[in-house]
Amino acid sequence: MQNPAVAQTYLTVSFKDKDAAKALGARWDGVQRQWYVPEGRELTPFAQWLPAGIEAVSASTSTALSSAQLQNGATTSGSNLALAGKKGVSLSSLLAGVSQAVAQAYRAGVWTLVEVVELRANGGHVFMGVSERDASGAVLAKTSAVIWQSTANTILPEFERATGAQLAPGIKLLVRARPVFKPLHGFSIEIDAIDPEYTLGDLEARKREIRERLQSEGVFAANKQLPSPRDFNAVLVVAPEGGAGLGDFQAEANRLEQFGVCRFTYVYSRFQGEGAAKEICDALQAALDAWLYAETGPPDAVVIIRGGGAVNDMAWLNDYDLARFICDLNIPVLTGIGHERDNTVLDEVANTRFDTPSKVAAGIEQVISRRTAEAKAHFEGIHNRARQLVQSVKADTVAMESSIRSEGLRHLSQGRLESFELINGIRLDAVQAVRAAAESSRETLQDVKAAAVTQLADAKREVPLAWGQITLGAGHAVQTAHALAGGLVDGVLDLTRRAVADARALSGTAMDTVGTSSRQRLRESKDRSEALIREIAGQGPDKTLKRGFALVRTQTGKPVTRAAQTTTGAALEIEFSDGKVNAIADKRI
Repeated sequence: MQNPAVAQTYLTVSFKDKDAAKALGARWDGVQRQWYVPEGRELTPFAQWLPAGIEAVSASTSTALSSAQLQNGATTSGSNLALAGKKGVSLSSLLAGVSQAVAQAYRAGVWTLVEVVELRANGGHVFMGVSERDASGAVLAKTSAVIWQSTANTILPEFERATGAQLAPGIKLLVRARPVFKPLHGFSIEIDAIDPEYTLGDLEARKREIRERLQSEGVFAANKQLPSPRDFNAVLVVAPEGGAGLGDFQAEANRLEQFGVCRFTYVYSRFQGEGAAKEICDALQAALDAWLYAETGPPDAVVIIRGGGAVNDMAWLNDYDLARFICDLNIPVLTGIGHERDNTVLDEVANTRFDTPSKVAAGIEQVISRRTAEAKAHFEGIHNRARQLVQSVKADTVAMESSIRSEGLRHLSQGRLESFELINGIRLDAVQAVRAAAESSRETLQDVKAAAVTQLADAKREVPLAWGQITLGAGHAVQTAHALAGGLVDGVLDLTRRAVADARALSGTAMDTVGTSSRQRLRESKDRSEALIREIAGQGPDKTLKRGFALVRTQTGKPVTRAAQTTTGAALEIEFSDGKVNAIADKRI
């Protein structure tokens, strides 16, 4: 039997076990291209990879050491028998036995429910802290877990593609894990598979539970049943500070604010992580209290927005208290959370749901534009109606003046005719009376003549008086008609002049607004172009290296951009921001 403490022994390690062998202290020989146990180390921990014919320990120590064996001074090799009998086994031997026992008990992975507590990546490997909690949130168990790079490259893209979620603290997983105990690193579990259906089911179950609870309480559709804002003058916006979604929203909203069309007040809060939902409620309540204290009325709407992200990032918004807060709010809530495919409980209970933050701003602008178009149409209707009334009054005035003139002339003609008829009648009566007096009696001739003369004189006096009265009445009627027509014409002309002046002022304001908007758009385009030029000009190899990248070249200085351009054992030169190093290509690692 070979002495494990004095010989350098090469191991037969498979690719999947290389990390485990390395953790136990094995080293890689680049020339032999094989893992080996450094001189001076015991072989017991590496028993499963020893070549045939080499024994690591005696048969009595091939499994985990029991407490009885330790008390009796069990040994791990013939050369250490005396030492073990006096002082006990070495720590590495004890832990190696535990490692072997765990490995034999769990030769295959076990499907296990875990919740990710913390996560970090290093060299392509994913290291996590996982736990199990009861319904009250108390931790029942916790340990560390790892997904090795070769496995992570396979299962993580598939998991993200199936669920739309990314590994992050707070997410619950159904994983296939194998317990591993390593003398240098302690206990952990190695994950080689993740069931995406469980994660999707857990996220959907949480939304379903909140939805059913709100429906049973009768408030699920309360905010949705509020009338949508007919117009927007003041809006309260809740968003994560500095987020991309907020920037997209403000790109549209700032233009409305510049022209005084609508005013936006912003409130910032975390939108993911433990306690994010409560922070949103507190921030929104504080903002509404301050608003009602400073303003005469509530905002037209509350807008809740955030940019896109993984499904589990959005899942922090699936919170009962936050959803109930929105349901109880008597102000319409507009949501623009993530992308079109994303859906949260907040979207379901809100008054109006938009796909993205920018679409919320566009929706507000459409409502404002629609109200503006209606106001313009009403103004044009009033203007047209006023013009029609002016034309109608003009026509009525002309017709009235014509009617008054015609009626005056008719009365005058009728008065003249009646006067002529009266004179003729008097003359005829006088002649008849004279003839009758002459025929009836000469004695009464003088009386008749005297009477005729008297009647003729009376008639002459009455006719001019009647004629004067008729002429005076006709003149007064004509003057009254002229005065009434002049007053109506002056009022109509004054109303027309005011309508024309208002229309000219409105047209001038519209032209000024269009000019200001055009100049603003040109300035924004110029600023964006200059920023892009500065960004392009600021790129270069030195800055790229300083951001953590490296340049790989062959010994001849030719750049290497793909693994296929290298061969095993080829010499390479790697340039970092602070210097260069030489390396040997090894495709197996």
